[in-house]
Amino acid sequence: MTSALHTSNITSLPLLARGKVRDNYAVGNDRILMVASDRLSAFDVIMGEPIPGKGEILTKMALFWFACLGHVCPNHLTGDAPESAVTPAEVPQVQGRSMLVKRLKPILVEAVVRGYLAGSGWKEYQESQSVCGVQLPPGLKNASKLPQPIFTPAAKAASGHDENIPYEKVVEEVGPELAAKIRDTSIRIYKEAADFALTKGLIIADTKFEFGLDEQGNMVLMDEVLTPDSSRYWPVEGYEAAFAKGENPPSYDKQFVRDWLEGVRIDGQPWDKTPPAPRLPKEVIEKTAAKYREALQRLTA
Repeated sequence: MTSALHTSNITSLPLLARGKVRDNYAVGNDRILMVASDRLSAFDVIMGEPIPGKGEILTKMALFWFACLGHVCPNHLTGDAPESAVTPAEVPQVQGRSMLVKRLKPILVEAVVRGYLAGSGWKEYQESQSVCGVQLPPGLKNASKLPQPIFTPAAKAASGHDENIPYEKVVEEVGPELAAKIRDTSIRIYKEAADFALTKGLIIADTKFEFGLDEQGNMVLMDEVLTPDSSRYWPVEGYEAAFAKGENPPSYDKQFVRDWLEGVRIDGQPWDKTPPAPRLPKEVIEKTAAKYREALQRLTA
């Protein structure tokens, strides 16, 4: 692993945007260099301390899944080496943690698929026995496996939390044909990925995809795919015990950081989840890095 990278600084290319994790640079008019930093955000606040190796792990996992899922939907990879887009001095910043991708017109819908009831889905179910307008059977518990995976889209927010929306809203935004294609493709990708992950002892409880349109109007899978940042991964061996107790199963994501932040006290008060974030202790950083590493190792072993 190279040393941790909190923020990239590629001066040879125009910076398009800095996201919570990725820094995107324009390469000509038709390509984007996506650099996965080691930043970590929790509760929509970026932590001051990077998680060493996280950007490389996310990139390896995304590339692994893009390769597995090419038969379902085309993706945004160009096949060009990211190192070819920068100066020799900038290569260490991009090596192992970047993708050189096609520039697409983003579809502004978070394509969320849930195979299990967790997080905001569980919260919504308790109130209405439904998630994003999808009625679910009575009697489900936290972390229940759903009878069938469901498509529960969200509207991409410019800042702050994405907002869960009903499928009808997606139809309004993009039209019935594209809405159905996003839904059906997302569910198919989730099913194939979840079946494969189970053979590695991993449950993918839920995930979100992003799609764009190329110049010909074809739908293309973009951004990241099935990483612990965009998906809830649970090890099968911890699931049953947690489910029986009604608890969240142990997970391969930033839940470890979230739990620590929920418990931290600043001048005797809980953190109010606004910047600046509390400083992460060394052991939280190390344990989070180990969780990401283990997810990649299990998946690709």
